[in-house]
Amino acid sequence: MKRIISKGKTPGAALRAPTAGKSKVDTRRLAERDEWQRKVAALSRANAELQSELQRRKLVERTLAEQQRKLARSKNALQLHVQARKRELQALQRRYELILNSAVEGICGIDLQGRVTFANPAAASIMGWSVKEMVGLRDREVFQSFQSDDNAPADHSEVGHPTEVIAARRDGSTFVAEYVRSPIRERGRMVGEVLLFKDVTERRQAEESLTQNAAELARSNAELEQFAFVASHDLQEPLRKIQTFGDRLKAKCDAAGLEDGNDYLERMQKAAARMQTLINDLLTFSRIVSRTEPFVPVDLNVVTREVLGDLEVRIEKTSAVVEVGELPTIEADPLQMRQLLQNLIGNALKFHAAGGTPRIHIQAQWITDSQEYGYTALLSRKPAAGLDAAAAPQFCQLTVQDNGIGFDEKHLGRIFAIFQRLHGRHEYEGTGIGLAVCRRIMDRHGGVITARSKPGEGATFFVVLPVRQPRQPKATG
Repeated sequence: MKRIISKGKTPGAALRAPTAGKSKVDTRRLAERDEWQRKVAALSRANAELQSELQRRKLVERTLAEQQRKLARSKNALQLHVQARKRELQALQRRYELILNSAVEGICGIDLQGRVTFANPAAASIMGWSVKEMVGLRDREVFQSFQSDDNAPADHSEVGHPTEVIAARRDGSTFVAEYVRSPIRERGRMVGEVLLFKDVTERRQAEESLTQNAAELARSNAELEQFAFVASHDLQEPLRKIQTFGDRLKAKCDAAGLEDGNDYLERMQKAAARMQTLINDLLTFSRIVSRTEPFVPVDLNVVTREVLGDLEVRIEKTSAVVEVGELPTIEADPLQMRQLLQNLIGNALKFHAAGGTPRIHIQAQWITDSQEYGYTALLSRKPAAGLDAAAAPQFCQLTVQDNGIGFDEKHLGRIFAIFQRLHGRHEYEGTGIGLAVCRRIMDRHGGVITARSKPGEGATFFVVLPVRQPRQPKATG
């Protein structure tokens, strides 16, 4: 067999040539495989990312769907709430309209062009129009008399003061009107005015009548006080003559042994003594207003000691026990405070049960809120200058308590009237003026006096006095 040997190549080289080619193919295939593996890995990662994004989007879609359902529910709830609020506002508007329409004062809304945009029935009735006729008219056509408001601010920046004018109705009749204009503002900008007015003709007539009656009453009281003072003085002289000549006649009757004459004269002298007491009490009553001292600080402890000193004989005679607590210093008339305490303590000594020992207790306490103690009449009283109504006591309550015969409280109003007595003159002495004097002293001092009692259980008199008296304005010449 003939071997053919390639020229220029050895046998080993011939064998290595196919092997080298195969190695290159394998290398290329390995590189392609690696490339494909990288592409597969990249595609796998991309697929995983796509799957993750798909899951996220599905989750977002579910979340959005849930949110849409929630928004739908919220929208329905909001619509229901809006409808409810709308009904409430409509009801509130109707209520406000009812309030405005029920008001007895005239209420009108006026726009910037001066036209009436709203009028309640009272406004129409007072002015003599109907509501429909008034709305749309210029305010000068309806309220021509209301234009002379000198107190209204020129720039309408604030509410004017109430003003009274003689106003004319549609039919030409007139009445006294009190009115005020107030600006209507929306977001700080003036959009119109509201006019409030009312017919005060009857009130003005009543005030004028009251002023006239008060003046007549003051004049009548002054005349009565002058009459009581003069009459009491005029009665003093003949009364002294009766007493003087009665004493002389009694001496002659005693010398002559005329017992009947003595009896008659003794009765006459007792009657004259009662007359003297009555005249003195009338003088005291009339002087409470006509002859008064200025208000000064008065120590009620000192006044009470002086009164007890004046009543010492009666206290010893009745074996009375008088207990006095710590009393305050207030602004008052010193003489009238003495009269007040003398009457109250004197009555406690006088009206005691036969054979009993009078026991009298006098005390005082501060009062800041008079309503708390039932003294509502004092609530309208303004605190004196320099007195803090919220902190400092405005009043003091003086209490005089006894264990005497007492009285039925149905007679409470009667015992403070002049010449009123609950017992006969032969049972207990007196003229029935003492407590009337106390009440008049309270009137002058701006206080009150009252009492609590039951028959047979004693009586307690309560006197409430201001701590300070209002300062009277000084007259300017």
